[in-house]
Amino acid sequence: MAKSVPVHCPTCRREHSFTPPTFPCACGAPLTLPVLPDAEPELMAQRTWRDSWVAVRCPACDRQGQWPRPEFGCSCGAVVRLPVQPVRDGAAPDGQPPRRPRVVQRRPAFRPVAIRTERDAVMAAERYLRWLGYSDVRRPGNCPAPTASGVDLRATGLVARVDPTTLPTTLRDIECLWLYGLLDSVTGVCFSLAGYAPDARCRADDLRLPLFVMDLTGTPQALNDWADELVRRGQG
Repeated sequence: MAKSVPVHCPTCRREHSFTPPTFPCACGAPLTLPVLPDAEPELMAQRTWRDSWVAVRCPACDRQGQWPRPEFGCSCGAVVRLPVQPVRDGAAPDGQPPRRPRVVQRRPAFRPVAIRTERDAVMAAERYLRWLGYSDVRRPGNCPAPTASGVDLRATGLVARVDPTTLPTTLRDIECLWLYGLLDSVTGVCFSLAGYAPDARCRADDLRLPLFVMDLTGTPQALNDWADELVRRGQG
């Protein structure tokens, strides 16, 4: 069970006891948000999409994800946002020594499949995810073509959307995919043939959602830093 921390309301100065929320990480381990007990809470005047999420690294698998920022409502009517220990590269969130670098096995060369139809696009993305190490990747309902639900492929710790249309993937597509991943506590990944609208790409960067573009040879290319990270670590 998570250990409670004291919270002082900046409006009425009362002290309260707050238990940080715990969420299931994609690796299966419980992840408790590391709320800082001695930091001053921030009085919240308005809520925005970007400020409602915080980056936290799982102490079990070292995977970094986006989680709802903890908030507390005081009996005086004030709502405060509680500060969380920031992610530090090279160190565990609890201040322990850095983890040893993981030995990454070299993958064989990726063998693409040419894209001529929508089904080929899904097959190309599926083959690429298997190449990354997601051996249990599957299609929901065994549907070979892209689905209307927004999720075309699933694997342990991952959901993926494949957009084979000739128009750039939209902001709504990105946000829907991210919400699917949030509901299942997994990473959302998007593959697109026509690229992404500027606002969709910006939102994906904010949400740490990996973006890939595919050409007609069926070879996905990482488009942002989160896609590069996914390629480096694979499923592990």
